[in-house]
Amino acid sequence: MKKTFLLAAAVGLSMFIPFRASARQTKIGLKKATEIASQQVAGKIKSSELEKEHGKLIYSFDIRNSKGTITEVNIDAYTGAVIAVEEENAQTEAAEKQLEKAEKKKGKNK
Repeated sequence: MKKTFLLAAAVGLSMFIPFRASARQTKIGLKKATEIASQQVAGKIKSSELEKEHGKLIYSFDIRNSKGTITEVNIDAYTGAVIAVEEENAQTEAAEKQLEKAEKKKGKNK
């Protein structure tokens, strides 16, 4: 009976350990994220930041493209996957700033 319990506990623990290890993934780093973003859009990077958006940790880049407008590129901070590539305009920029302000305010009220 004791052996069966110990075996079950060991199996249960071994299932838990890989899950915990994956929860502690490492970020790809700003340098690698910059390389990925530069492959998506040609231009000059105007700003970059690590931020949490929609519950995901991402690197966000604003790149001035050949049209002279800003293209935002979002890269998953853990996998390096390209999440979004969007050309911004005055309306989208204003909406994004308003959303960021609301999220900051919400974070302060917790």
